[in-house]
Amino acid sequence: MTAQNEITGPLTTESGAPVADNQNSQTAGVGGPVLVQDQLLMEKLAHFNRERIPERVVHARGAGAYGTFTLTADVSRYTRAKFLSEVGKQTEVFLRFSTVAGNLGSADAVRDPRGFALKFYTEEGNYDLVGNNTPVFFIKDAIKFPDFIHTQKRDPYTGSQEADNVWDFWGLSPESTHQVTWLFGDRGIPATLRHMNGYGSHTFQWANEAGEAFWVKYHFKTDQGIRNLTQDEADVLAGQDADSHQRDLREAIERGEYPSWTVQVQIMPAAEAANYRFNPFDLTKVWPHGDYPPIEIGKLELNRNPENIFAEVEQSVFSPHHFVPGIGPSPDKMLQGRLFAYGDAHRYRVGINADHLPVNRPHATVANSHGRDGLMYDGRHGGAKNYEPNSFGGPVETGRPLWEPTPVSGATGDWEAPAHSEDDDFVQAGNLYRLMSEDEKERLVNNLAGFIAKVSRDDIAERAIDNFRKADADYGKRLEVAVKALRG
Repeated sequence: MTAQNEITGPLTTESGAPVADNQNSQTAGVGGPVLVQDQLLMEKLAHFNRERIPERVVHARGAGAYGTFTLTADVSRYTRAKFLSEVGKQTEVFLRFSTVAGNLGSADAVRDPRGFALKFYTEEGNYDLVGNNTPVFFIKDAIKFPDFIHTQKRDPYTGSQEADNVWDFWGLSPESTHQVTWLFGDRGIPATLRHMNGYGSHTFQWANEAGEAFWVKYHFKTDQGIRNLTQDEADVLAGQDADSHQRDLREAIERGEYPSWTVQVQIMPAAEAANYRFNPFDLTKVWPHGDYPPIEIGKLELNRNPENIFAEVEQSVFSPHHFVPGIGPSPDKMLQGRLFAYGDAHRYRVGINADHLPVNRPHATVANSHGRDGLMYDGRHGGAKNYEPNSFGGPVETGRPLWEPTPVSGATGDWEAPAHSEDDDFVQAGNLYRLMSEDEKERLVNNLAGFIAKVSRDDIAERAIDNFRKADADYGKRLEVAVKALRG
């Protein structure tokens, strides 16, 4: 076990007054009613009532650890980000893993994507890379995200997750076919958090010192090897040890078995995006490695556990809008929506000064903003002016944007993304299916069939199966047979 912080001296109230008796409430005489003047009693009960902040709407169930990112390749021709400027340079990081749909008290060993949220504490400010353990996602436009999550959460009438809701949405959203194939395949339930890959998932912009732009995708390849659970194994483990993944990560670090990931990027020159065979900004698509081979650039290692889970894991906040010079967004419509939604969520959940908490504030530099006041503001700015420009000194603008401009044109409107030569909702799902061994295909079909068979209406089941049939005829046929066998 790691050493715990020692607190010495007498027990006090939160205002520092010594506590004479922490076992008995003040009463009006022996056996009399409790007195409202008992400061300690009121303070303890009031604090207890407020010890929990609202849990995350998604990614509520999480575990985290600190570590380092070490750059192992020269990428300065692609980005001017300082933490990526020198081979051998190390940057402190905090990584939070999570499930997506479950609540704070749910089990770890369930079939669900895993969040892979990484905070780099760079000398130019914090850079947050908020991804998953899958390179794709269920939808490509953030306007559909609340509806998607509502289907994964508890039904407002039954209070349970309903197969009807899940498959009705997926069947009516054929772009989900690729991610659903990932989710119900072998990698849908990782054995531990250490034995899975992570991905930035979205496409991002890198820009070098000369202002030349590139599109990039991040890959974090586990050095521990991929290990997964079957559905039967997961069902047993979830019932026996709801905290299996969190415990495994914590104990591995305590033993000195520091998990690590080899960091790779795919890089696309900006000029190639318009004519690429897939929409490079579509979150439901990958860039095939034959088109843009991954380049190894670094090593990520986790080597320090949090001292307090609530303060450092539960109150940690991440926003994909936290960029540093040389890194920026792409026109990915899911990413564009997340640029707003994540910051808005943590301002509601943790508070307007959430970025002042130790886990969230910059570690390698100092945040110099003109933001003041709000809940839990600590007065750190003293009497400094809170506006700019001013005649009294203080932080001033740099004049150079963090990332390079992206050309845009055309009329505003509710447009679908521009079509590319091989863009459809099924080709990559079919390619993924055809890469699988016969045993992997059988497990995939059985996992899907067991869930689809629970829907109450034949049309929902048939529409879901038809999407997989469009991805691959054999895929759809096997699934149809398996579902019919279960539904009778």
